[in-house]
Amino acid sequence: MIKVKEAIIVEGKHDKIKLANFIDGLIITTDGFGIFKNREKQMLIRHLAETRGILILTDSDGAGFVIRNFLKGAVPNDKIKNAYIPDIFGKEKRKSQPSKEGKLGVEGISEEILCRVIADSGAECELNKNIKSVGDITKADLFENGLTGTPNSSVNRAALKQAMHLPENLTSNALLDILNCTMTKTEFEQLCKEIFGKDKENA
Repeated sequence: MIKVKEAIIVEGKHDKIKLANFIDGLIITTDGFGIFKNREKQMLIRHLAETRGILILTDSDGAGFVIRNFLKGAVPNDKIKNAYIPDIFGKEKRKSQPSKEGKLGVEGISEEILCRVIADSGAECELNKNIKSVGDITKADLFENGLTGTPNSSVNRAALKQAMHLPENLTSNALLDILNCTMTKTEFEQLCKEIFGKDKENA
C-alpha cells in the first residue's frame, strides 16, 4: 500500500475501487459531471484542498479534462497536484465497448503505471511523516465532546462545521470521516476545547 497525503479526486466509483486496492488515503469521486451541480461536494473538495491538498487523477479523454479544469478553477493552484494517465487505447473489462475516444480510463490502467503517475505528480507519498493519523477519532469521541447524544448536539455540530468551514448539511458519519482525514485525535480534542470550552458536553 502507498500512503498519499493529498485527497485523490477521481471521476467514478470504479476508479475509486481500483485505487483503493493499493492506495492508503482519502479518495473522492466527482460522479462524473455531477460535480458541476453538487455544491456540497465542491465545498468538501475546497476544504480538503486547504487542509491537506488534493491530487486530481481524472481520465485522459476530453471529459476528464473538462472535470479537471473545473476543479482547477475552483481550488487555488498551490493546493493542487495533477496526475495524468497516458493515452492507452483499449476497453475496460466490465464494459461492452470502448469509450467514445477509445482510451482507457483510470480503472483500466495498471497499478504500476498509476503508481508512477502519482509519484511523478509530486504528491506526498510512502512513509511521509507529514501524513496525519487516520481512523483514531470514533463515534464515542463525538459523544464525549457533545457532538452526538445530547440535547444541543446538533447546535454543537453546527458550530464545529462552521469553525471548519464545512457544509452545514453534512451527516454525523460524513463529519466523522472528514475529521479522521484532516486531523489527529489530539487536534480534534484541542479544537473542541477552543470552540466549546470546559462545558462542551452540557453546552
